[in-house]
Amino acid sequence: MNEHPSARRPATGTDSAATGMMSGFGNEHATEALPGALPVGRNSPQRPAYGLYAEQISGTAFTAPRAQNRRTWFYRIVPSVVSQGEWRRIDLPLWLTAPSDDGSFPHTQCRWSPRPTPHTPVDFLDGMASYAWNGDMGVGTGLAVHLYSANAAMDRRYFKNADAEMVLLPAAGSVRLRTECGILDLTPGDLAVIPRGIKIAVDLPDGPSRGYLCENYGAPFELPDLGPIGANGLANPRDFLYPQAAYEDIAGEFELVLKTGGAFHACVLGHSPLDVVAWHGNHAPCKYDLRTFNVFGSISFDHPDPSIFTVLTSRSDTPGVANADLVAFAPRWLVGQDTFRPPWYHLNTMSEFMGLLYGAYDARPEGFLPGGASLHNCMIPHGPAPEVFEAASAHDLSPQRVDDGVSFMLESRHPYRVTGHAMTGAGLQRDYPGTWQGLKRQFTG
Repeated sequence: MNEHPSARRPATGTDSAATGMMSGFGNEHATEALPGALPVGRNSPQRPAYGLYAEQISGTAFTAPRAQNRRTWFYRIVPSVVSQGEWRRIDLPLWLTAPSDDGSFPHTQCRWSPRPTPHTPVDFLDGMASYAWNGDMGVGTGLAVHLYSANAAMDRRYFKNADAEMVLLPAAGSVRLRTECGILDLTPGDLAVIPRGIKIAVDLPDGPSRGYLCENYGAPFELPDLGPIGANGLANPRDFLYPQAAYEDIAGEFELVLKTGGAFHACVLGHSPLDVVAWHGNHAPCKYDLRTFNVFGSISFDHPDPSIFTVLTSRSDTPGVANADLVAFAPRWLVGQDTFRPPWYHLNTMSEFMGLLYGAYDARPEGFLPGGASLHNCMIPHGPAPEVFEAASAHDLSPQRVDDGVSFMLESRHPYRVTGHAMTGAGLQRDYPGTWQGLKRQFTG
């Protein structure tokens, strides 16, 4: 059939939540877009229903412990091995992969303005620019942070990332994420986790969009342990939503872009690769509304460490020290007594890359804009702006609602290296380190 990619066959569903999606982070989900397309009692029947092909995608080694093992069975119209034409190398010059010779470790605080909207048609891939990275993709450590600005849909273009798991966070404009597993609609304040190897296309239903993309080269993101918090709190598993199966049965000429080993290759397909009619497993994309984060904090005194705001974590080989933590600063109340309530001034062995999805960040209400970013690398001091310090020091300590916006942080054990593009041509606010100079000497000893 020859249809626009937005013409999708919706699922009949086998485990549908009230939202029409499936809920539960890391759950074993099962869904079919045609009745009987999903095999019962086996994964690879001799002749799958509707003439489909069975295909497994493994997100971890076969022998990974059951609790960490990730894999999904697809039942698709055409298997992924079928392509048309030769692979050719293409260039996305501003999208870099760790390690790279481009860039350097900054010696001071960094902050960037949002990326401008393109003047010519630019899709999600062509509108991507790398800002910071660490670790080594080839050995499975570290991450990279990119900012995108796009004004065109990936109409007949699709993308598969073999290098990394991805987290997409729009900051302006909605995003429709078409995937092999189904459709996820995102607005600023949402994030989507896209497992390694899952094919996607990004549409812009409301016009131009900009935001952030994290590539996680390390262990897949998972929910953090709760420890003394107990059984409930932070990001609740039920708030992660997975798509019902929906497929594209479309013939024509399409392009599949593959990222592998830091290089980009493309080939021509004679069909849409989003042709999965049914699937079951736990290696699948999901979305999460950061405004549903169950914030924990002090109800007596002192501001807690920001680790209490961890939404997802990518573990390293050192217990308690993350390859990457995705941290959210969501709406919350501040009630601490005899307490300076904003984040305190500090230096951290972990490195912090921040982005703002909408509104304002309470510790830096000026200059830190939605779609912009900041970086405070290992042992570089940072903290609230002078005007925030003065206001918080004089506050009457009545209960205080922080509800001006949603921001996030990608914290890593590895220091970030900043790309040449980010240091020279990407809206670097060179006056940012000087914004603390307004802090007054107030010593009375």
